[in-house]
Amino acid sequence: MLGLSALVVGIAKASIGGVAALSVAGFALFIPTRESTAAVLILLLVGDLVAVALYRRSADLAMLRRLLPSVLPGIVLGALLINVVDDRTLTIVIALCILAALGVQLWLRRRPAPAAGSTTSATSSGLPAAGSPHLAATLGAGAAAGFATMIANAAGPVMAAYLLAARVDKARFVGTNAWFFLLVNAAKVPFSAGLGLFPPSTLQLTLVLVPVVLVGAWFGRRLLRAIDQRRFELLTASASLLAATALLVRAAV
Repeated sequence: MLGLSALVVGIAKASIGGVAALSVAGFALFIPTRESTAAVLILLLVGDLVAVALYRRSADLAMLRRLLPSVLPGIVLGALLINVVDDRTLTIVIALCILAALGVQLWLRRRPAPAAGSTTSATSSGLPAAGSPHLAATLGAGAAAGFATMIANAAGPVMAAYLLAARVDKARFVGTNAWFFLLVNAAKVPFSAGLGLFPPSTLQLTLVLVPVVLVGAWFGRRLLRAIDQRRFELLTASASLLAATALLVRAAV
């Protein structure tokens, strides 16, 4: 199961970002939640490096500049929470973060499209091209992503909600995600180390799984080319919902 979760990390980084939440759930189901966050973090960093190498030219740099300043407060809040709650509570918080992100995504996607004759261009799915979400939404998404990624590497659904609501096409989605998570995950390493989340056993486990992440990235790149925009968005949202459900079931048993 851990090997499959590592494979999904690679697929997520090279294609459908929301499915990374399945990896978080997979690791949390089989090893203690705190240790699982460190193990997944290392694998995510490997996937981030691959994704940036593949999609570095597709990122929306203006969007990144708006998002990144609000991430650090969320990371700090997440680090404080990890230090005071038990594994079961943490698992529930992770699942609720994912579900909240999905709810925001669905709500924002109900916004009416520009009227006929608008100068806004369209994506291949027929949706308007990427816009600039309200500053409050951007700051909220950044802080929520920082919090969710620190407590359990679960910011994928938050970013998926934000980017899909901004109506970015799949290439810009993956490119922006790649740079965002490389920078954010690298920033999390000192916090995780300070919390003692990198025991030798975790490092050994992740080193064994690194090649599986690379295989997943190879497959994910081909998957991205094969699916259209609407299917891409549906798979992203569905994977996030499945991950949240799995975590809630784990917390309940």
